[in-house]
Amino acid sequence: MTGTRNRDTLSLPLVPKVLGFAGLLPQAAAVAVMAFGPEAWYFSALALAYAYAALILSFLGGMWWGLAAAAAAEASAWIWLAAVAPSIIALATAVPWAIGAAWPGPSLVILGVAVLASLLIDRRLRAEGLTPAWWMSLRVPLSAGLGALTLAAAALG
Repeated sequence: MTGTRNRDTLSLPLVPKVLGFAGLLPQAAAVAVMAFGPEAWYFSALALAYAYAALILSFLGGMWWGLAAAAAAEASAWIWLAAVAPSIIALATAVPWAIGAAWPGPSLVILGVAVLASLLIDRRLRAEGLTPAWWMSLRVPLSAGLGALTLAAAALG
């Protein structure tokens, strides 16, 4: 490559790009309501920020499971393990709420950090050739955005 990037890396298809970035809107709205909305909406926005982060973290695991399944025989055992971890982490962050312990601050921090850390799995999947060339150009801003918004919700919580 000379001074330009590989065209495949930059050729992020329009539909995943639009839908992916639209997927940041629910968390951004929840954080905005927490910061600037009526006090009566605060707890609902906080709970939705938690639920959305947990939902998307679980979705990432499902996505990785699908990549492992598509690779079948070529998929390493670590991919299958990584694919189930997000749902377990998301469920574990609900335990404090279920038992009446401190929630959702610590749970939001765990979810925010887990979403940010998901990029390590995505990077390894890309390195093993299990994703499209454009994968990281979508995953980095989405995980960084959702992780940061989730941590912002924790700070406001």
